[in-house]
Amino acid sequence: MTLRREAFLDHVKERGEYDTPEEAERAVRVVLALVGEVRAQLAARLPEGFALILLNPLQSAEPLPPERFVRATAAWIEGATEQTANWDVSAVLSTVADTAGKDLMGQILLQLPVGYDLLFGRPQPT
Repeated sequence: MTLRREAFLDHVKERGEYDTPEEAERAVRVVLALVGEVRAQLAARLPEGFALILLNPLQSAEPLPPERFVRATAAWIEGATEQTANWDVSAVLSTVADTAGKDLMGQILLQLPVGYDLLFGRPQPT
């Protein structure tokens, strides 16, 4: 099931408590540009414009550790701190997790370094 662009942005805007859809879209674009493997399967469930970000072949082949992912996000968003970037990442990735569904999220989390489960809002038992 693919979520419509507006609905996806509405979810991110609500979770990130952004004032405008443009702020939510900025967060989505930055966070998705940094996401690692399983891109094609995840892209199939996202609105087309955001799916294309995941399918860009220029992205990093190795996923960053969660802390570095958040720092990289902060570096790409003007005026962001690690705390605000963590908020942006969580708003986007928790919406992505809802869209992906349980099975695909399980595959995604297996391919990412430990700690991403929290960024996706899907804490895994230790």
